[in-house]
Amino acid sequence: MWERERTGPDEPFTMESEIVAVDGDTAVIRVEVRYDGPPPQEYRDLWILAFDKAGRCRWFEEWPFWPDRERVGSEPS
Repeated sequence: MWERERTGPDEPFTMESEIVAVDGDTAVIRVEVRYDGPPPQEYRDLWILAFDKAGRCRWFEEWPFWPDRERVGSEPS
């Protein structure tokens, strides 16, 4: 998906991250990514990572969010 959404490997962007929580071998990281464009784009992620005993990532889950896009889905009844 990431390759499909960007213009190419040299597309300029910035990425900032912040550790939100750590519990044992699991961490949650908030990430903000800004692409210079045109048009400029911004999105946020929550990353959930689990590490093995050697400190290598053994599991990764990404929850992307585009602040400037309307949410798609059904409304609760």
